[in-house]
Amino acid sequence: FQRSTSDWGYVGDLVEDDDKIGLYSYKVQSTITSRLANTVIQAKMVNNAKRPQPIMFDVQVPKGAFIDNFTMDINGITFTSHIREKSEARKMYAQAKARGKAAGIVRSNALDMENFQTEVNVPPGMRIQFQLHYHEMIRRKLSSYEHVISVKPGRLAKHMEVDVRIIEPQGLRYVHVPNSLGDHFNGITTISKGEKKAHVSFKPTMAQQRKCPKCSSTAVDGNFVVQYDVNRETTGGELEIFNGYFIHFFAPENLDPLPKNILFVIDVSGSMWGLKMKQTIEAMKAILSELRAADQFSLIDFNHNVRCWRDNLVSATPSQVEDAKKYIQTIHPNGGTNINEALLRATFILNEAKSLGMLDPNSVSMIVLVSDGDPTVGELKLTTIQKNVKQSIKDEFSLFCLGIGFDVDYDFLQRIATDNRGMAQRIFGNQETSLQMKNFYNQVSTPLLKKIQFNYPQESVSDVTQSSFHNYFGGSEIVVAGKVDTENLQHLESVVTATAANAELVMETLRDVEELDGFMKKDKYADPEFTRKLWAYLTVNQMMAERNAAPTAALKRNITKSILQMSLDHHIVTPFTAMLIENAEKDEIMLADQPKDPRKGCCSGTLGLTPNAPNNNRGIPAWANVTAVPVSFMPEQRSPPVSSLSINRVDNDPHFIIHLPKSQRNICFNINSEPGKILNLISDPGTGVVVNGQLVGAKKAENKKLNTYFGKIGFYFKKKGLKVEITTERITLKDGSYAITLTWADTGHIIRKQLLISVKKESNVTIAVGEEMSFMVLLHRVWKKHPVNVDFLGIYIPPENQFSPTAHGLIGQFASEPEVSIHHQTPGQAPEKPQAIMEVKGNKFTVTRGVQKDYRTDRVLGTDVLCWFVHNSGKGFIDGHYRDYLVPHLYSFMKKP
Repeated sequence: FQRSTSDWGYVGDLVEDDDKIGLYSYKVQSTITSRLANTVIQAKMVNNAKRPQPIMFDVQVPKGAFIDNFTMDINGITFTSHIREKSEARKMYAQAKARGKAAGIVRSNALDMENFQTEVNVPPGMRIQFQLHYHEMIRRKLSSYEHVISVKPGRLAKHMEVDVRIIEPQGLRYVHVPNSLGDHFNGITTISKGEKKAHVSFKPTMAQQRKCPKCSSTAVDGNFVVQYDVNRETTGGELEIFNGYFIHFFAPENLDPLPKNILFVIDVSGSMWGLKMKQTIEAMKAILSELRAADQFSLIDFNHNVRCWRDNLVSATPSQVEDAKKYIQTIHPNGGTNINEALLRATFILNEAKSLGMLDPNSVSMIVLVSDGDPTVGELKLTTIQKNVKQSIKDEFSLFCLGIGFDVDYDFLQRIATDNRGMAQRIFGNQETSLQMKNFYNQVSTPLLKKIQFNYPQESVSDVTQSSFHNYFGGSEIVVAGKVDTENLQHLESVVTATAANAELVMETLRDVEELDGFMKKDKYADPEFTRKLWAYLTVNQMMAERNAAPTAALKRNITKSILQMSLDHHIVTPFTAMLIENAEKDEIMLADQPKDPRKGCCSGTLGLTPNAPNNNRGIPAWANVTAVPVSFMPEQRSPPVSSLSINRVDNDPHFIIHLPKSQRNICFNINSEPGKILNLISDPGTGVVVNGQLVGAKKAENKKLNTYFGKIGFYFKKKGLKVEITTERITLKDGSYAITLTWADTGHIIRKQLLISVKKESNVTIAVGEEMSFMVLLHRVWKKHPVNVDFLGIYIPPENQFSPTAHGLIGQFASEPEVSIHHQTPGQAPEKPQAIMEVKGNKFTVTRGVQKDYRTDRVLGTDVLCWFVHNSGKGFIDGHYRDYLVPHLYSFMKKP
């Protein structure tokens, strides 16, 4: 895998941005051999500036893919990769880091892709080449294989190319390349198709890459998509044997659909307000129209409460379908999100129908969940929800999950779906939401077989991957792989069968081994290892699923050992291995590490090839005093005491403390609202900054009052295009489709577009935007089994933040300090709580002297802060009514009251 930069040729005529970094070439080469896609992404860049500066390689890889190699070449210094057991790799990395010779590669989630990102500090005039290799199995959906390649070079390339070759021994039925990169590139892609091979080429010139004739920015920014399907025998089955492995493709089509028992569970919480709900209603009306007469269905909608359209399944008659459409049309989103109770209600309806004998024995039962957020009401712990649903479903039916928008915890939906014989899909919250929802439903709307079992002769095969399946849906494909004894092929050909609960035996077709062997060896682009790689791919994914469902710790450990060995044997990065990238002398080292929790990034840093590496720890505000260090490699450090008299804060239930610097007064008020509601704290159109907090409720009411707290806080920096979401579980930075996440178990930092996020383990998060503004979010943990209290967040904002005169919000309106007069102090009912008259903004009302808490230096007991308390949710002190500060989304600007 070593490459040299000697083949660059002439590097003049490069188009450079202001940073003087030129992209000489950006090439993607992908070869698909019997559904296995091997992809190489290569970028050649040069630093033409007169100073050292970081050059970033940032690509997106499909989440299901396995990265198997990464190389760099910096002016002839070649870095190559090795796969190691994770703890061993981390130890080697830590040792190199201690010598100042290491940096990390960030791997994080971005929608349905995973970011692979590294940064190298390159001296002036130096060239650098990055090359990433990964492979994946192309899955069949809606009667088509779809190969998606992310092409986002970020700048104009002198040489740009995407080259895809398809080799399918079954024969190609069609090849299609949709216009996924936009009309700008009409007519540039070429397709040449033969009987069993095809070649797709996309090579825009530099002029064609430009957004406009005089633009210096590139229009190449999106996914390049290739769709195709293969020819099939009438049985729908195909066996391919090559190099000691067999691959069994199974996709029958000429079968009658089975009846469905389907429950639609729809999130109607406040965050679904607006376009999301409108598109969901539109999609559901279309989906209901497609139900067959033999189907049974019902609807559940939920926020903090759960409602059923019908308490039991009903037949999909025209009148019932029309009534369901009318019901959906009346939905108005509001309130919190109680996912646990909604799913348990759905499973109860299906289980009851089965116990009463209301289900056709040949029918297929399923739940389709549509949601856009985390639970905020009822059971909040995701692992508990997953366990509850698994126990209730009992492997009797399937759960399919649709996650809408950028804020949804897609990894949770994916886990809970795969745990219950289903699948999940992210639906982007835009104008095409309705179409995406209908496409997903179409994937599961036509069950053809149930309880499928494949039978292989033991004398011919071994180490077979999963061979039993709950359902087979029209337009999809089942794939089984294993090792084969080539001397006993006659047994394999005569005995392989597939059985299903609703169908007779289906005989399989064995492709002639010698014919396939000759065909593959004649094609120079075909991957001679495709059967081995497909078997390893399926085996590792199956073992990962078995590990997640393992009932005992001992079994989980044994499966983990097997996954680790497979990863090392087949040179792939899994959650239990890491990739080390070293130069020949092994004195410079990098680490590519896929965490066990896919929401977490790893090891951020810059590989410095000069002594002038940038200082990534600068920019943390003194008032916050957070120590930012790379993830996992430095112990937590405590902050010294900080004065509690010069900051605005919202903490606890939620208590607002507004510090007025000119008069040196603290004014307090509480806001009492409902779980799921989102309060605007800062809305500043001038600087483009929004801070909102979403409320979460206590587990139950006390003294007839349900306390609420901030369970989620969102920051939107519009001018940078950055969003930050902080919950009691994780901290996520989003930049368009890019996202990177740390959990509260980390101590580390994220830097992007001069915005610094510093996380102190199980304590606080500080966000700094240059020297203009900063924020601190404090984590409050409670006893997990506490009967009432829940984890929550507090936010601290210094009044020195440079907001514009247009700033508003519950806190933002006090960026311009109002004139406050407090007089006529009198004793209160309690001696320590005197009362007085406050005059502000033309209003006059009674206030009470009291004490609130600042938890920055003592998160358990807090530090007392004296303040004047304004009653009735701040009425008279804040502009308008507190309900004026409710916003529909976590990143919404508010309208002034």
